[in-house]
Amino acid sequence: MVMRGRWPQGVRMRLGSLASLLAGLAVAAGAFGTHALKGQLTPDALAIWETAARYHLVHALAAVFAADRAGREGGETAARAALAFVIGVLVFGGTLYALALGGPRLLGAVTPLGGVAF
Repeated sequence: MVMRGRWPQGVRMRLGSLASLLAGLAVAAGAFGTHALKGQLTPDALAIWETAARYHLVHALAAVFAADRAGREGGETAARAALAFVIGVLVFGGTLYALALGGPRLLGAVTPLGGVAF
C-alpha cells in the first residue's frame, strides 16, 4: 500500500470515485429538475432545485480535481479539500434539494454549513 502522509492511496482513489459519482448525479439532478419537476414545482422551488444542481455540479468537479491531485501527488491537503467538497455537496445540495421538494424550512438553517465546507 502506497502511503504518503496519513491518507492511503486506496482512500484517495475511493474519494475520487465518489466525487466522480457525485458529478454524474449532478447532471442527472439537473436533467430531472428540468424535465420531470418543471410542471410539478412552484417557480421558487424550481429555482432552489436549479441552484442546488448548479452548486452540486461545480463542487463535485472541484472534488474530482482535488482528489486527482491527491492521488497523483499524495497531497494530504488536496485530499482534505476533496473531502470538504464532497461534504459540502451532500449538505448544501442535499438540503436545497429537500427544501425544493417541500422539506421542513428548518433545513434552510443547515444549508450554510455545506457552504462552509465548500
